Amino acid sequence: MGSSPSAATAMDGEKRPSEAMDGRERPALRATFSQREKANTSWPNFQFNSLECRLKHTQSPPASNNVEPSTLSLPRHIAIVMDGNGRWARQRHRPRSFGHRAGQKAVRAAIESCLKGGIGALTLFAFSSENWQRPPQEVSALMELFLKAIDREVDELHGYGVRIRFIGGLAAFAPALHERMRRAMARTEGNAKLALNIAVNYGGRWDIANAAKTAALAVQRGELAADDIDEQRFATFMSLSDLPSVDLFIRTGGEQRISNFLLWQLAYSELVFSDVLWPDFDAACLQQAVDEFARRERRYGRTGAQVAGTSGNSSENPP
Repeated sequence: MGSSPSAATAMDGEKRPSEAMDGRERPALRATFSQREKANTSWPNFQFNSLECRLKHTQSPPASNNVEPSTLSLPRHIAIVMDGNGRWARQRHRPRSFGHRAGQKAVRAAIESCLKGGIGALTLFAFSSENWQRPPQEVSALMELFLKAIDREVDELHGYGVRIRFIGGLAAFAPALHERMRRAMARTEGNAKLALNIAVNYGGRWDIANAAKTAALAVQRGELAADDIDEQRFATFMSLSDLPSVDLFIRTGGEQRISNFLLWQLAYSELVFSDVLWPDFDAACLQQAVDEFARRERRYGRTGAQVAGTSGNSSENPP
């Protein structure tokens, strides 16, 4: 690849002290990928020479003969809350905007890893509906980063076969930014290698409420009967309804909560939490999260024996 792609800035979470990294610098992403390509190894099995990523996870199955691996070795859809930019900058005695700019490197790493690893969809929480409450100068800096990233990266992402989609209340943004988002989506809408979804002015509750409103209007127009609305039909009104549900949710920065992100789409997701602050979350950290996902047993309400009996399936979907 040429220069690394990027199309989003990172969202920092709530204030929380975090252990500092041990001071070692990570190898550049470009050098890491060059080593992999030279060795002609596939992404999921490549051993990155990088600072060990510390993961927290919820109820990972213990090592046991009674636990069978998931039938999916790779997630079809990854969603990430990119947390820790502000704390990363504070550790370096720099303004929060410095951390947001540094977080673009991690965005590039995530996009490149998904492209090379064959993961079909990546959704990034770039700016929540609650983030408008942040200091005006920080919001302004984030909007400037959005504009620059879109202007700089769309052509390259388009060349890589990436379809860009912004989800959320886009009308709240300034007309110039809203128009750039619209043009980026129109330019890349025919691409199919990676669905890159950037959540901006987004909230999971907003998404569900908006879907309910859309369904109600369809009933009012006579296009849909109220009795016909079930989970499957309602899901078609949600954001990202044309994509697989999120298989793997990752949050960086040490916090262990969803923070109103993709509440409907995360119903059957595997949750992985990392202590690593977002600007330091590189391809090796993402690989560790994917490896953790592959170790999970995804039962969907069934027993372990039932899952074992279907482990030969090539795909796995919630009931």
